[in-house]
Amino acid sequence: MRRVLRRSAKIFLVVVLAYLIPKVVLVYLACGLYDVLRNDERNVALIERYFLGNGILLWLLSPANVVLDLLSLPYSNKGVYRLEDLPPGHRREIVALIEVARRNDLVGQLGQAASGGTRSMFFFKWYGANVDTVTTVPEFHKDYEWITTIGVSVFNRKQSTSKHFGPLRASLRVLYNLNDAVDDSAYIVVGRTTHVWREEKLFIFDDTLLHQSFNETDQTRINLFVDIVRPTTIPAAFRAFIRFVGLIMSQGINKVFYARWKVFKTQ
Repeated sequence: MRRVLRRSAKIFLVVVLAYLIPKVVLVYLACGLYDVLRNDERNVALIERYFLGNGILLWLLSPANVVLDLLSLPYSNKGVYRLEDLPPGHRREIVALIEVARRNDLVGQLGQAASGGTRSMFFFKWYGANVDTVTTVPEFHKDYEWITTIGVSVFNRKQSTSKHFGPLRASLRVLYNLNDAVDDSAYIVVGRTTHVWREEKLFIFDDTLLHQSFNETDQTRINLFVDIVRPTTIPAAFRAFIRFVGLIMSQGINKVFYARWKVFKTQ
């Protein structure tokens, strides 16, 4: 009943705004439709989730995301990427970061700290700013040209997220499975793409697409969690925008996205 009332209130608000500021609402509807059509699995559930569910923040930011898409041209957004789809500079930083993570045995260092929760996130770099957590990896605090966020996400056994959207398309999400998955029950779904960690450790995607992560195994799943600036001809502008967003997020807004996580991060 409460869910129905919340969604009815949202519909009523949109109708009122459409009456008061019809041109603004029309722009938002057009940008929202563009966002929805970017997903390769289009159905009523997707539309409802985007406009009335947990995609509403993405909808509110949709005009900014359309501008980011235009500023990224001539690089098209592939949605789901392979490493070779990215420019050489992006590839070098990703490969180097993975090697650093391997050398520092993050599975051993962070697995114990995360054992008391269901889902945990350890941040070392947050929207370009270095942060401290329960362990120190000096290489994670160096200045990168393309990498903006470095973290490690830990799912304990039988843990999954709900279907959700990321908020902004200034960056791409890079995930790398640090421990060895023993079967096909640890995976991530982005639209029609299902990526199984046992088959391939690296996965790169646009997290503003609807996605969901699963760990249905009896072991912990530990992923390197990285954001990297989208390929663009004006990277300095994108990096400045990402740092600005980080300042806003550091004021506690990030709790909206990690409300169900135990977050290890201190400024």
